[in-house]
Amino acid sequence: MEMSPEDRDRISSTIRAAEARTTGEIVCVLAEQSSDSQALPVLLAALAALALPWGLIAFTTLSVVSILSLQAVTFVVVGLLLSLPSARVALIPRQARRAMAFRVATEQFLTRSVSRTRDRTGVLIFVSLAEHYARIIADDGIAARVPQSHWQGAVDALTARSREGRMADGFVAAIEMCAAVLAEHFPSADGGPNELPDRIYLI
Repeated sequence: MEMSPEDRDRISSTIRAAEARTTGEIVCVLAEQSSDSQALPVLLAALAALALPWGLIAFTTLSVVSILSLQAVTFVVVGLLLSLPSARVALIPRQARRAMAFRVATEQFLTRSVSRTRDRTGVLIFVSLAEHYARIIADDGIAARVPQSHWQGAVDALTARSREGRMADGFVAAIEMCAAVLAEHFPSADGGPNELPDRIYLI
C-alpha cells in the first residue's frame, strides 16, 4: 500500500476544509486487506502434501525417506504460495470477502470513535484494497436523514479513481461529496469543535 506524505497531507487538508462547513466529522481508513485468515492456505497445503505420496508410490520407485522429504517440501511451498495476500484473497468467495471487509469497516467505525461524536454525525470512508471494497458508514444522526444509498455516488467516485491508480484523488473526491451532503443537512456557521483527527489511517 503506497500513499505518499503529500497525498496524506492533501487528504487531511480536504477533511479540514470539509468540516469547516458542517458539524459532521469525516474519518478515512485505507486497509491493505481485510481477509486475514491463514487457516485455508494451511488446510490446502496439508491436503496437497497428504495426496502427494499416493502418486509417488504408484508411479515411482522413490524411497520412503525421499517421499517424506518431498511431502514436507510440498507442504511448505504450497503453504507459502497460498499465503501470499493475492492468493489468499482469491481463495475466498466474493461474498465472503465482502463480508470480511464490511466487518473490518465496522470495527474501524468503532475503533476510530466515529460513533462517539456529540451529535452522532460521524462518517467513515473505508477502502480495503485486496478485496476491492469501498464503503461509507454514517452514524445514526446522519442515517436518520440520509439513506445509505445516497452515498453511492461518493463510493463510485472513490472506486473509479482507485482503479486508475489515483487512490488519494479518490478519497479527496469522496470527502468533498460527503461534505456537500453534510453541509446541507448539518451546516455550521463556525465549523464547531473538531472532535476527531483530520487524517487518513493506513492499516
